[in-house]
Amino acid sequence: MSRPGVLVGVTDHAIERYRQRVAGRLDPRAEIAGRVGEAWAAGRTEPGERGTVLVRDVADRELVFVCRHDAPRGELIVVTLWEEGDEARVPKRFTDALRRDDKRPRRD
Repeated sequence: MSRPGVLVGVTDHAIERYRQRVAGRLDPRAEIAGRVGEAWAAGRTEPGERGTVLVRDVADRELVFVCRHDAPRGELIVVTLWEEGDEARVPKRFTDALRRDDKRPRRD
C-alpha cells in the first residue's frame, strides 16, 4: 500500500549519525531524504517515543530513521537514526545515552 509523498528535511545530527555508518560522503542529505521518502511511501512507519515517527529503510531493514511529522505542512524531519542488530555501526544505545546525559530541562 503506498501513500502520498512528503517533503523530507534532514537535521545536521542525522547527517553525522549517517556518516558513522557510510564513510566518504560529503553531504548525504539527499540520500537520507530519498531513502526516508521511499520508506514513507511504502508505509514502513511506526509510532516512536515522544511523538516521533520511526521510518524503517526499505533496502536495509536494520536502519531506522527517527522523524518528526508535521502533517498539516506535509513535512517529515529526520532527527536522528540508528541501526538494530549485533553489528550496528550506529546503535540505538548511543542515542539513548545522549538523551540520559542531556541536562537541559525538558518541555514535555
